Amino acid sequence: MMEKLFATMGDGCRIAWRFDGPENAPVLMLSNSLGTDMDMWAPQMAQWTQSFRVLRYDQRGHGASDAPAGAYSIDRLGRDVIELLDVLKIGTIDFCGLSLGGMTGQWLGIREPGRLRRLVLANTSSFMGPPSAWDARIELVRQQGMAPLADASVERWFTQAFAATGQEAIAPIGAMLQLTRPQGYAGCCAAIRDMDMRRSVALIDLPTLVIGGAQDPATPPPHSEALTRAIAGSQLVMLEAAHLANVECPEAFGEAVQEFLA
Repeated sequence: MMEKLFATMGDGCRIAWRFDGPENAPVLMLSNSLGTDMDMWAPQMAQWTQSFRVLRYDQRGHGASDAPAGAYSIDRLGRDVIELLDVLKIGTIDFCGLSLGGMTGQWLGIREPGRLRRLVLANTSSFMGPPSAWDARIELVRQQGMAPLADASVERWFTQAFAATGQEAIAPIGAMLQLTRPQGYAGCCAAIRDMDMRRSVALIDLPTLVIGGAQDPATPPPHSEALTRAIAGSQLVMLEAAHLANVECPEAFGEAVQEFLA
């Protein structure tokens, strides 16, 4: 198993990344949600590394990547992807992002379509208002750390049915949330707070798969449907899951992406 390696961005922030899968296979890049790291994709790795050279990274402020002070922006998170690809000398990729990762994916589809072959946007949205809610969350994490947010997130991210049977899959996600640095979490909350791609997302002109969770309280089905309407020719797959659909429905999620990219 390859350890995490690091690439330094233009502003000095170090981003952690790793490759898995055959060296000559097409590159599939994965982008994590708010409060997790690249290991959130563990349920799909065995399947996807059969067909792809999988490139994972920890979003700025998460996992082993640096967590600079201050507010981040979706623009900055998107440029982290482009700069990482440049460092690794990778031209084009397939990209799959969930939640915050899907917001990064939308930015890439709008601003850097020449670097993408196909795009998967899972459990995500073009706008996550109101800003006051994000300010309150930033204040909470600054005052009390990650513990209250970690517990609340795990509760919202999985259906009650899965919470009853899926603790083995849920426990690592809870641990990732607990280990996320408050400064990095707050920085990414600010990026989501300030993001509004509802109009510009219609500029995406790439084969796009939208994956939604039928019971997702964070980015509910109308958000997935709005994305599908906005992006011409995109496909929508709804899974019987809450927010972390790839963890709750690992086989169905893996198959949907594999089929789309085949």
